Amino acid sequence: MADEVLCAIADSIATITLNRPERRNALNTAMLDELRRRFDELERDARVRVVVLRGAGTAFCSGRDLEEMSRRQRDAQEPEADVISLFQHIEASSRPSIAMVHGPAYAGGCELALHCDFRVAADPARFAMPLAKLGLVVPFPLGQKLVEIIGPAFTRQILLTGQPVDAARAYEIGMVHAVVPSADLERATYDLARTIAANAPLSLAGMKATIRRSAALRDRIEHGDLDELARRARSSADAKEGVRAMLEKRKPAFRGE
Repeated sequence: MADEVLCAIADSIATITLNRPERRNALNTAMLDELRRRFDELERDARVRVVVLRGAGTAFCSGRDLEEMSRRQRDAQEPEADVISLFQHIEASSRPSIAMVHGPAYAGGCELALHCDFRVAADPARFAMPLAKLGLVVPFPLGQKLVEIIGPAFTRQILLTGQPVDAARAYEIGMVHAVVPSADLERATYDLARTIAANAPLSLAGMKATIRRSAALRDRIEHGDLDELARRARSSADAKEGVRAMLEKRKPAFRGE
């Protein structure tokens, strides 16, 4: 089996590639563990000043692996804790990160891009959080990240409709920093990476820390009751039906239970 997370370093820029194209780079536990390991290695590598995150194949990332999620539902396992922990770990890295989004970034894939410092999207890119179509409630830290970036009004649009937004709309609502034609995506992303990498490493790390500290109060918000709502939704019959329907490519029959 080919490595599902690739890493290469050149000119002070590390490129991490999600390499599971046959599954649209769906995140399974092995990939999450490997992504954490890669970011830990890069944090210790003095050569690296910027990290570019991209996906192989037609999708950036389709989110959590639904087959693995379905197994976790049957086993009553907590399916989101490792995802949340990884995304927060990426956000906390002292190295600025750029999500290079060439295709669909759905659910966990959308959140993975949002937890990078920059997002450069190609025209065909799509962003969505279709959890309502699966009978799920967004975990509080991930909903909070959406509100932080695009505000409450557009977070309602993304979460309550579950519908994807195209790259142009994502730019309008502040979800991405730039939209370019597909043919220009790599050049635009690495131009940005080189611009950042040319700056002083201590300045980059210090300013990332300053920005994070300015949002530190978000970590003190009590959300135990919201976590319970998410847990109840996750263990509901509707959630099991939603995941099954998505895997079987049919419309779910939700019953509110």
